[in-house]
Amino acid sequence: QLVESGGGLVQAGESLTLSCVGSGDMYSIFSMGWYRQGPGDERDLVADINIRGSTSYSDSAKDRFTVSRDNAANTVTLQMNSLRSEDTGVYYCHARGRAAVWLNDRDYWGQGTQVTVSS
Repeated sequence: QLVESGGGLVQAGESLTLSCVGSGDMYSIFSMGWYRQGPGDERDLVADINIRGSTSYSDSAKDRFTVSRDNAANTVTLQMNSLRSEDTGVYYCHARGRAAVWLNDRDYWGQGTQVTVSS
């Protein structure tokens, strides 16, 4: 129910934009964001934004990445600038929400998109 786009191969110092759209049958989404999983690593938070517009960033992403959201369209975008080789990994879109008013909130994940930064 989350579809990502925008990954690819870039040189260090360049920029890349990731986009994610949630399917229309999601009743409500409290937060949306991005996680990164490097080779042999756990999946870690990069940035997220809640329905009120409050954002959280990893220390590495602060001052370089910007997360934004369109609540009406159920989309989240990650603008990544000044990319470094250590940003390489699979980026997963994440959402916390529910499919119907009578259901509990749960986590949703996209299929992941590869970002490779060459030095």
